[in-house]
Amino acid sequence: MFAIVRTGGKQYRVAADDRILVEKLDGAAGDTVQLETLLSGEGATLGTAAVTAEIVAQTKADKVIIFKKKRRHNYRRKNGHRQQLTLLKIVSVG
Repeated sequence: MFAIVRTGGKQYRVAADDRILVEKLDGAAGDTVQLETLLSGEGATLGTAAVTAEIVAQTKADKVIIFKKKRRHNYRRKNGHRQQLTLLKIVSVG
């Protein structure tokens, strides 16, 4: 059994016992969350079902460097960004 869920503006195909990294969700490690289900199915059968996930950890992605430069104007700006992520373990689908 699998499901397509939407969180953080992205869609993920999940099944029971999968682990996925999504954009930060509120909650601490050990909390459970319900995810918005778009579609669920098994083989040829399609429908909607509830997807329950457990928060494993709150973490950050690798740093992305943003560097801006304009030639011949002595303009250089360096900035970094680390996206906050949540590691989820899918407990049940349906």
